[in-house]
Amino acid sequence: MGFVLTTNAFQTDGMVPKKFTCDGPDVSPPLEWSGSPPGTQSFGLIADDPDAPGGTWVHWVIYNLPAAAQALPEGIPKETELADGARQGRNDFRKIGYGGPCPPPGPAHRYFFKLYALDAKLSLRPGATKSELEGAMKGHILAEASLIGRYQR
Repeated sequence: MGFVLTTNAFQTDGMVPKKFTCDGPDVSPPLEWSGSPPGTQSFGLIADDPDAPGGTWVHWVIYNLPAAAQALPEGIPKETELADGARQGRNDFRKIGYGGPCPPPGPAHRYFFKLYALDAKLSLRPGATKSELEGAMKGHILAEASLIGRYQR
């Protein structure tokens, strides 16, 4: 089956509930993964919206998730460093942690949650941007898993 990312919060390619958006409490959805490749030392996750009017909008950057991790619970605290050593970066709302879907009125936007299995723990400072994370991951990605949710206002 390979490396797979899932959530019980919404169907793959389905609508993201308001709870996980700026129209609700704006908490991060629970995520689970399986099939991590051998040699995985950490995970990185990027959530973004390629349908945003001004170009791809970054909603979440989190990295150095422990190799033994297989899930992120709902409502990850919006802190730069988590108890398990994971670090969160800055989203395009200019905040740390998860910022949920908040599209302008119109057609539904797609929200990509992309999880990367990495062969190293990254030496990125807390608060890194998506582009800094992508640069640090270059040459270290063993596998990628993703899921898509949609949201419309």
